Amino acid sequence: MLALGLLLGGCITQTYQRGYIVPEGALEQIPLGASQEQVLIVLGTPSTVATVSGEVFYYISQRAEQTSFLPQNEVDRRVVAVYFDKNRKVERLANYGIKDGRVFDFVSRTTPTAGQELNYLSYALKALKWW
Repeated sequence: MLALGLLLGGCITQTYQRGYIVPEGALEQIPLGASQEQVLIVLGTPSTVATVSGEVFYYISQRAEQTSFLPQNEVDRRVVAVYFDKNRKVERLANYGIKDGRVFDFVSRTTPTAGQELNYLSYALKALKWW
């Protein structure tokens, strides 16, 4: 029983929630034509703002799960976008999910280098050539 308990205890899945969590019913409180101030009162400060072609507030969240020692797996991603017109009134609301886009690594934090990567087996085979 103790061994079974230890095995099952190692298979615990943890859920990690990051970013902005939209409160229940918050999007219904923002009608089309609402002011930018009203959006800030209801939803709070956005995760990021775009000003390229009109102004857009983005509220971004991500949910990931991790089982034991395995790497985290992204389960859901939500981006709530509030689009404004030139008068800073809500033009449209959008609620994007993980299926609406594709996973893209903006900052991979790795630098590609020229040459080949050698592993332990490669070193062992090269050592055998010397014998």
